[in-house]
Amino acid sequence: MATNGTQEAFTPTDVLGAVMTMRSGEQEAKKKAHEYLERFQKSKDSWGTVIGILQSEAEPEATLFAAITLRGKVGPRPLLFWSIFALLDERDANGCQITFDLAIQVPADELPVLRDQVLLLLKHYAAGPKPIRVQLCVCLAILAIQMKDWDDVLPSVVQSLGGSPESYACILDFLRVLPEEVNEGRIITLSEEDLALRTHTLLARSADQVVQFLINYSQSSPVASQNPLLMECITSWLREVPVGAIANSPLLDAIFQGMTSEGCGQEAAECLCTMLRETGDVDESRDIIQTLFPRIIGLTPRLAAVAEEEDTEALTSLTKVLATAAESWVVAIGRQPAQFRPLVDAVLECAARDKDRDVIEHTFYFWYELKQYLVLERYMQGRLELVDVFSKLMDILLAHLQYPRPASGSETDLFDGDREQEEKFREFRHQIGDTLKDCCEVMGVTECLTKVLHAIQLWTQKYAGQATEASVPHWQELEAPLFAMRALGRMVDREEDIVLPQLMTLLVQMPSHEKLRFATIMVLGRYTEWTAAHPEYLEPQFNYIVNSFQSDSREINRAAALSLKFFCTDCSHLLSGQVLQLQTFYDQVLDKLPDLSKEEVTEGVSNVLAVQPVSETYRLLKTYCDPLVQRLMAKANHATDDTGKLAVADHLQLITIFVQNVMPIVGPGEENPAVKYWQEVFPILSTVLDNFLAFPPICERVCRCWRNMVISYRTAIAPMLADMANKLANGFNASREGCFLWVTSAILREFSEAREHVDPATTENIYSFFEAQTTTFLRVMTELQPKELPDVIDDFFRLLIDALLYYPQKLLPSPLLVPIFEASIYALTLEQRDPLSSTLHFLRDLLSYGGDNPANSNGLPASAAAEIRTIVKNLLISHGEGLVKQSMAGMMITFPRDCFADGSGVLLSLFELLPVQTTAWVSRTIQLLPQGTVTPDEANRLMAKIKERLASSNEAGGIRFVRVLLQDFTNTYRRRNVAPRDGLGQLEATRFQFSG
Repeated sequence: MATNGTQEAFTPTDVLGAVMTMRSGEQEAKKKAHEYLERFQKSKDSWGTVIGILQSEAEPEATLFAAITLRGKVGPRPLLFWSIFALLDERDANGCQITFDLAIQVPADELPVLRDQVLLLLKHYAAGPKPIRVQLCVCLAILAIQMKDWDDVLPSVVQSLGGSPESYACILDFLRVLPEEVNEGRIITLSEEDLALRTHTLLARSADQVVQFLINYSQSSPVASQNPLLMECITSWLREVPVGAIANSPLLDAIFQGMTSEGCGQEAAECLCTMLRETGDVDESRDIIQTLFPRIIGLTPRLAAVAEEEDTEALTSLTKVLATAAESWVVAIGRQPAQFRPLVDAVLECAARDKDRDVIEHTFYFWYELKQYLVLERYMQGRLELVDVFSKLMDILLAHLQYPRPASGSETDLFDGDREQEEKFREFRHQIGDTLKDCCEVMGVTECLTKVLHAIQLWTQKYAGQATEASVPHWQELEAPLFAMRALGRMVDREEDIVLPQLMTLLVQMPSHEKLRFATIMVLGRYTEWTAAHPEYLEPQFNYIVNSFQSDSREINRAAALSLKFFCTDCSHLLSGQVLQLQTFYDQVLDKLPDLSKEEVTEGVSNVLAVQPVSETYRLLKTYCDPLVQRLMAKANHATDDTGKLAVADHLQLITIFVQNVMPIVGPGEENPAVKYWQEVFPILSTVLDNFLAFPPICERVCRCWRNMVISYRTAIAPMLADMANKLANGFNASREGCFLWVTSAILREFSEAREHVDPATTENIYSFFEAQTTTFLRVMTELQPKELPDVIDDFFRLLIDALLYYPQKLLPSPLLVPIFEASIYALTLEQRDPLSSTLHFLRDLLSYGGDNPANSNGLPASAAAEIRTIVKNLLISHGEGLVKQSMAGMMITFPRDCFADGSGVLLSLFELLPVQTTAWVSRTIQLLPQGTVTPDEANRLMAKIKERLASSNEAGGIRFVRVLLQDFTNTYRRRNVAPRDGLGQLEATRFQFSG
C-alpha cells in the first residue's frame, strides 16, 4: 500500500488540553484543536490514551470524549467528538466519520484483554454518568459481535459486573443496546456467514436467558418493576423473542402497571406499542390478542381522568397505545366490527378529548388503514357497522379545524405572535384534510358534503344576522367547513348535483372577512372541473375571483391568482369569448401582484389564449405579449443593481409561460403563427442577453425561454435556428454558463437525423454547432478546476448523453472523443451529486457502445456497430486505467451515496468489456491506497474473488457478482476511513489538458 508519511505522536496532556480548548477556546484555536483531535482519533496509539483517560479522574468532557472515541474505534459508527459539549443524548452522535476496524489496529489475540478493560471501565462507571456508561455498553456490544469465540456473553457480563443496584443499570443498558448493534451488524466488517452465526449466538440462543433475567429483575423489588430501563430493555428484545414469551410472563403485569406510573409511563407505552406491532398478523397472534385485548380496553377509563387533569403526556401515551392496537388489529376489526367496536370507540374518544390538538395526529394512520379495508367489497358488513364512527369522526375533525380564539381577543394575530404554532396549525389542518378524505370514502361524498352544508347553514341561522362589514361573529365556525369542502375537492365527482349546487350558491354570498374570503376563493379554485361541467355557475364564481383582486390583502390576492389559474385552465373554452376582456384585466392587475402570483395569472390567461383559433394566435399573442415585452425593455433599461436585474429575470419567466402554453397545431410546411410572433421578439431577448451576460439569472431565463421555444414548436422553429445557434455559441463562449448547453441539448434532440421533415443540411449544421460548443467547454475545462464549474459540467454531460443517443456515428469516431473521455474522468473528482450523476450516466452510455447492447433505441447498421465497438475498446485500453482509478477513488472516498450505483455500474461495464485489463487496473488502484487503510490479506482476498467470479462468468450472475464484491469492498473502506484532509495522494486525478 502507499505510504502516507510518518506517524504523529500524541501525549495525554496534549489531548486533554485540546479537549479543553474545544470547550472554551477562540475560534482559530478550536479549529486547530479539532484537527488535532481528529488526527488523534485516527491514530493507533489512541487506544491506550483513551483507556487511560477513562481510568483517571479527568474532567467530564474529557472522559466523555474518551468514551466516544473508544466506541468509534471499536466499531464503525458516525461520531462527532465536539458535540460532547452539548452532552450527547445517550447514543446519538452525528457528524464526521471516525470508524476503525479492530482487525486493522488490534490483533485478534488481544481482543479478550480489550474486552476485560471495557468491563472494568463499565464497573467503574456503573453509577454514571449515564452517557459514558452507554458508550461503554455499545463498545462491549460491538466487541461481543466481533469476538467470534465469545459464546457465554450474558453470563460473563453479569458475573463480571456483580449484583449491586448500580451494576444492574449497566447490565440493562448492555442488554438494551445489544440487539440494536447486532441488527446494524452490516456496518461490522464480518462476512455474511460470520455475522449470521454471531446473530444466532447473541440473540436467538440468548433470548430465553435474557427473558428470565428480566423476569427475575422485575420481581426483585417494586422499584425494579417500574424502572424505565427495564421497559426499554423489553422493547429492544421484543424483536428477538416471541411476543408470547412476554405476554404470557409476569413482565406483562409490569408493563401495564408501568402505564400508570409517573416514572416510566412513556417507556411502558412504547414497550406496549412494540408488543402490539408484533401482533399484526391477527391469525397467527389470535391467542395473544385475546390476552391483550381486555387489558387494552381496561385502559380506556383513564382517558376521561387524564383529559380532565390536562395531563398531556399521559393522554399521549394512552392514545399511542390504543391507536397502535387498532392499527395492528385493523384486519380483525374489519372482520369482527362488533367485537372490536370498544377499541374503535376508544380511539375515537382520544380524538374527541384532545382539546389542545396534541394527540389526535396519532390516530390518523389508523383511520386511513381502517378505511383501506372498509372500502373493499368483502368488508362491506364492517363498513355498514362502522359508518357511524366515521360520521362522528368527521364532526370531531370539523371542530378541530377551527382557528383558535386568541386570549388577547385580537383578530389580526390569532396565535398571539407564535409563528411556530401558526405553522404547526396549518400543517395539522392539512393532515386533517387527508383524514376527511378517508371519512368521505367510507361515508360517501353526498353525506360528507351534507355535513359541510349543514355546518354553514347552522352558522347562517345563528350568526348571519349579526355580521357586518367590520365584524363577523364566530367566523371560525364558518371557515372550518369551507376548509373541509376544499379538502374534499379531489373526492367529488364533476357530475355531483345534489349538494354542490346548494353550496355553490352560498359560497359567493360569504360575509366580508379576510379568512372567509380566502377560504372561499380556495374552494372555488378547487372545484373548477365541476364548474366546467356546470357552466351556469361560472359567471358568479369567476366574478367573485376577479373582484377579489381589488382587496388590499396579499393573502387574498395570492389565493385569487391561484384560483384564476385553475378557472382559466379548466374552463378555458367557456372563457374563450372573453379573451380580450381578460387581457385588459391581466394588464391592469399584473403589476400589483407578487412574482409567483404573476406567473399563476399568466399561466391562466395563456391557457385561454391557447384554445383560440389558429388564425387568431398571432394577433392575440401580440395583444397579450407586446405589453410584456415593453415592460421587459423598461425594466432592463433601469436595471442598475441586482434587485433590478432579478426583476428582469423574473419578468422573462412570464414570456416563457406563453411560449410553453400557446402551441398552435399547423401542418408540415405551414407557417406557425406563434413562431412568427416570437421571431419579432427574438432580437429584443437577444439584446437583453447581450447586456446582461455577466448576470447568470438573466442568462438562465433567456435560455429557458429559447429552450421552451424549441420544445414547444419543435422543427417549426427552424426559421429562428441560425440566429439562436449564434447567440448560444457566443453566449457560452463569453459567459461559460451551462444554460447555453441546456438549449443546445434541446436543439440536438429536435433536429436529430431520425426526425421527419428535417433537412440533412440542417442536421449537419446542428452537429457542427454541437462540436463548437464542445470545443469551447473543453477549453474552459483546461483553465478551471471541476469544483469551479459543477453546473456547467452537469449540463455538458447531459448534452453529451443526447449526442450519444442521436449522433453516435458522428461523435464516437470524432477526434473529440478522447478529450471528452479524459474530461469525464477529471469530472469524477467532483463531490456534488448532479454533475457526478450526469458524468457517470454518460460514461455508462458510452461504454454500452463497446458491447452488443448500445444505448441507442434505433439500433445501428452492423458494420457501423462493429466499428464503434472497436473504437470504444481501443479508447478503454489506452485510458481505462484512469477511469478505474477515479471511479474507485470516488466510491471509496468522494462520491455522495446516490452515485454509488452508477459508479459500480461503470466498473461492471469495464469488467464485461475488458475483464483481464480491468482486473489488473483494480489491483493497481488498491496498491495506491494510503498505508494501513487496507491490509494485504484483504486486497489479495478481493482480487482472488474477482478472478474466481470472472472465471465462472458463464454462470448466471457470475460477472455481476464482481460488482457486488467491489461495492462491498468500497463500502467497507468508506466506513473505516476518513477522507484525508491533505488530498487523495496517489489517487489524485491528473489535471485535464486540451489543446484543440
